[in-house]
Amino acid sequence: MYFFISQLSISDIFVISDIVPNLLYILLNNGGAITIIDCITQLYFFCASEAVECFLIAVMSYDRYVAICNPLHYFTIMTGGYCIILSITSWLLGFSIILIHIIKTAKLNFCGPNIIDHLFCDPIPLLELACSDTSMIHLVVYVMTIPIVIIPTTIIVVSYTYIILAVLRIPSSTGRQKAFSTCSSHLIVVSTFYWTMFSIYAVPSKGLTNAISGSWKWK
Repeated sequence: MYFFISQLSISDIFVISDIVPNLLYILLNNGGAITIIDCITQLYFFCASEAVECFLIAVMSYDRYVAICNPLHYFTIMTGGYCIILSITSWLLGFSIILIHIIKTAKLNFCGPNIIDHLFCDPIPLLELACSDTSMIHLVVYVMTIPIVIIPTTIIVVSYTYIILAVLRIPSSTGRQKAFSTCSSHLIVVSTFYWTMFSIYAVPSKGLTNAISGSWKWK
């Protein structure tokens, strides 16, 4: 569990390192300029890191499933080598799948306004500035949600369904409480991560992100 938490922390560091330096530059200079290549690069590392987190959270739910439903076989299943393989697979999938979206975005024409009213090169504000057809990009995004969002979410739901059933079969309340406590940190991460993604990319209207103070423009 702690190994996967460390991998999740590294992914968070990637996100922070990708956004915070530019954010500070914007705040100190009341705006800033960035080349379109740098903007696409920032978009790539941001989206890839978020995708890696989706996979790592799903892997962590499987780890909790093995720990609670197969405790006697935990150390024979979740060996150090197997954990490393799962971690490397999560990183490779995150950075390779997002590359399809980035390549499509880089081929768009941005011939209109060159100012992004956002603190970083986020997908939604960037696509709003494209003057070419973005229907293919939206189709790619919808298809990418299957391996990045739907499959990891399914793994999490199935894992915790089996976990809950296993915990309910524990006769003592102390044992049930101990079993649930091993999942509490992961459940907090899952709820925080998915609620943040849902509130940012599923709930807001088109102009909500533009209300944030600060802007980029590219050269």
